[in-house]
Amino acid sequence: MKTLLVLGALNSALAVMLGAFGAHGLKSRVDDSMLATWATASEYHFYHALALLLTGLLVKAFGAPSMVTAGWVLFAGMLVFSGSLYALVLSGQQWLGAITPLGGTALIIGWLMLAWSLFKHV
Repeated sequence: MKTLLVLGALNSALAVMLGAFGAHGLKSRVDDSMLATWATASEYHFYHALALLLTGLLVKAFGAPSMVTAGWVLFAGMLVFSGSLYALVLSGQQWLGAITPLGGTALIIGWLMLAWSLFKHV
């Protein structure tokens, strides 16, 4: 699916930009714990941006609608997981950390959906 490929490429670029911002722009503004949180967010963001690219290629190769669904679940999980961590660091609002596991759960579900789809269609 073209949309997953474009989202994967754009989010890969965004993950690199946000990672660089964290390493350079936040260094003097937040403590080491928050820098580590930012690094986790950008790391997961980048891995799952690449996963969107992979999923888009798999959809193009096999055309399975369940792969498209898995891609959207991975995208949602990436937004919630990394987004909540980015927001936590920028805002200092610790309650945002309670949202992060919802994103992590969506990432796990997305990967399991992709695995199931691969099992059924490849």
